[in-house]
Amino acid sequence: YIMTKKLYIKTYGCQMNVYDSRRMEGVLAPLGYRAQDSAEGADLVILNTCHIREKAEEKVYSDLGRVRQEKEKKSSMLIAVGGCVGQAEGEEIIRRAPFVDMVFGPQSYHQLPEMVTRAIRDNGGVVELDFAPERKFDALAESALPQGVSAFLSVQEGCDKFCSFCVVPYTRGAEYSRPLAAIEQEARRLVDQGALEITLLGQNVNAYHGDNGGSTASLADVIARLAAIHGLERIRYTTSHPRDMSDDLIAIHGTEPKLMPFLHLPVQSGSDAILKKMNRKHTAEFYLDIIARLRASRPDIAFSSDFIVGFPGETEKDFEDTLTLVEQVKYAQAYSFKYSPRPGTPAAGDEQIAEDVKDGRLQRLQALLRMQQTAFNESSVGKTMQALLDRDGKLEGQLLGKSPYMQSVHVRDAENLRGQLVDVAVTGAYLNSLAAVILSEGRKAGVEGSCAADKNFSVRRVHSG
Repeated sequence: YIMTKKLYIKTYGCQMNVYDSRRMEGVLAPLGYRAQDSAEGADLVILNTCHIREKAEEKVYSDLGRVRQEKEKKSSMLIAVGGCVGQAEGEEIIRRAPFVDMVFGPQSYHQLPEMVTRAIRDNGGVVELDFAPERKFDALAESALPQGVSAFLSVQEGCDKFCSFCVVPYTRGAEYSRPLAAIEQEARRLVDQGALEITLLGQNVNAYHGDNGGSTASLADVIARLAAIHGLERIRYTTSHPRDMSDDLIAIHGTEPKLMPFLHLPVQSGSDAILKKMNRKHTAEFYLDIIARLRASRPDIAFSSDFIVGFPGETEKDFEDTLTLVEQVKYAQAYSFKYSPRPGTPAAGDEQIAEDVKDGRLQRLQALLRMQQTAFNESSVGKTMQALLDRDGKLEGQLLGKSPYMQSVHVRDAENLRGQLVDVAVTGAYLNSLAAVILSEGRKAGVEGSCAADKNFSVRRVHSG
């Protein structure tokens, strides 16, 4: 008999960290740990951290101060700092916060059971910063927990690009791709556990080049293999680099209906001069050509991107080049940030642009992006599409889901459709979501772009979760 213990994991940052946190739950489950929603009364608290944004370390130390108060109520509580801040800071975390029992990086969490045992035995002081993702995935092979109808699956980790603003190559290590057979095995487990949608994850997911029984598989090969799994309805992937958009990957967007027509393709800037300073190794024209080729392959594809404003050396002309690129692409969604120097990266020592200039540029860019996102959502009104209803809404009887284009969709009076993939008619559009109603029994499943003229709507199950 294993006594149940309380586990709280706070996850910062990207979807890779969300995936890692779920795998931590799986690794710790044999020790009796079960996840809860707060640090109160927990036996083990893990902060799974992100190092991308400014002052990430200080945010962690601030949160550690609050967790320490819980440890004062329960002296047996173990506190761990994992993820990229753990990798970057190492023993410095224990020096600054000696009440922390364990520090580990994103390639070491498969050793959590051993770390917990050592921390209890030695009264803390455990630091594990291994950089061997292949050993991690081998150890995690059977530890996955059910993730629900929409699941993440890590296929690639690390980065070899060394953009001058980014810490990922230093905290996640070199690019590593899992074998195709291991990915398929995990995908089948997820589908058996109820997943209808799988998002393939990687720091540079389209740089995937995994082993396929002696040959090398591409991300397009992964998508094709997973698309053959009965019961898997949707496939997505993120995050991509423009330089790794291969011909076969572009082509499969037009031939595989399970691959959703939405792609997050970060560009960061529309200025060739700034792209060079960022060490992106591509031009704005190269990026726009990739966009054009993807649209030729899949005409209804929608895009999101990442943008950094106020990068060292960015002139007003450079910034206007970014606005021009945004106007050319017309994004459905986007993420934009002011540049903040990350210690240890090449750009950190360059002369910085004034904060008021950064603020003004960010506001102008975000205004344009909001206008485009609103216009894209409004273009969906009157169309039918499939929505995967995977979570509860704020109102009673309301469910939230995702459209093929990653829009949030909310429907009413659909309590019995949670975990279902259903046809909906879009009736309203907002900046961050769509309103919709469930289509009638006679509406054909999966037809997008048709006019929803029939007002006699009734609930219908399309796929069983």
